[in-house]
Amino acid sequence: MDIKIISVGKLKEKYLKQGIEEYLKRLKPYAKVKIEEVPDEHAPEYLSEAEKEEVKNKEGEKILTKLSTDTYVMTLEIEGKQLTSEGFAKKLDDLATYGKSKITLIIGGSLGLSDEVKSRSDFSISFSKMTYPHQLMRLILLEQIYRGFKINRNEPYHK
Repeated sequence: MDIKIISVGKLKEKYLKQGIEEYLKRLKPYAKVKIEEVPDEHAPEYLSEAEKEEVKNKEGEKILTKLSTDTYVMTLEIEGKQLTSEGFAKKLDDLATYGKSKITLIIGGSLGLSDEVKSRSDFSISFSKMTYPHQLMRLILLEQIYRGFKINRNEPYHK
């Protein structure tokens, strides 16, 4: 399985980089996983709704250039479907079973995703009704992908 994670913004924190590297290493026996960053747009603290949309649209354009037509796209959105770890594992397994071996997961910037990116999504998933920093979400997502592979193979880890 080929998994690509597209994430807005550059990762700066050393502890997050170390955690991400660890999960990328753990995932090597299960899938080819690649992370692509797209630059975030400068967004001052206080923006009008129109300015927020403009920022999301600019980031969205960058995201869309990274998508191939033959990939199954999952967006991470607060409004998305919440799954258990077992449910997420089943989703990954079902995609592989039905020939969707190229998956792209998209993590938006601090303002979220543009409507155009959301409309390209085949499935939107929510990890919580809470908001997480998009940099931290990379680590959480990789951990859940790893957990999903362990669950699907009945290997110890997930308890």
